[in-house]
Amino acid sequence: MGVLGGTFDPIHLAHLRVAEELREAQMLEHVRLVPSAVPPHKARRDVAPAADRLRMVRRAVAGHAGLRAWAVEVERDGPSYSVDTLRTLRAEVGPAHRIVFALGWDAFTEFHTWREHTAIFALCDVVVVTRPPHPGTLTLDDFPIAARNAFHYDRRSAGFRHVSGHRVTLQRVTAFDISATDIRTRVRTGRSIRFLVPDTVLRYIHDHGLYGAPRRTRPA
Repeated sequence: MGVLGGTFDPIHLAHLRVAEELREAQMLEHVRLVPSAVPPHKARRDVAPAADRLRMVRRAVAGHAGLRAWAVEVERDGPSYSVDTLRTLRAEVGPAHRIVFALGWDAFTEFHTWREHTAIFALCDVVVVTRPPHPGTLTLDDFPIAARNAFHYDRRSAGFRHVSGHRVTLQRVTAFDISATDIRTRVRTGRSIRFLVPDTVLRYIHDHGLYGAPRRTRPA
């Protein structure tokens, strides 16, 4: 199974496409989309409430086989650390089940700042998703210094294998010029976000007055 975390403020079509391409390329049973409760790497203080972001993710994946919302970080106290989420999942599924943790190229370049980042490589496979103009190949120089000695190049996967047996690979995904920041700005300034987010998410934003949207009188 796959794990794709994020603030999802709000979730949009690019997030969903990444999850779908990850599921297909990695031949996964399903991908769990995990909204963070307290994002440790976000400086913004105006993040929408975690409960709202979770509900939007649930609405976005409803009816789509292979995609699920997972509330593990929203239900856990304190900052949302990926290593804790992956340990929870590993305890749930056992040692034999394959777990794929996906993160973007920008996040991978800051991976050394993540809590217990070297432990993540021992818990699961890691897939770094990229869009142009980000690089199309990985080298050991891209890895956190503290973890490099634990990897060797794996010709079969065109990636790197950890001493635990887990792999780190690169996957290119379809480039969508969509960002949550732009969506929030559009809502705040009264512009359309139709076709940038699922219709169910669009309705939720307006029904609940998120991001400065005029609140409707009958929330869904």
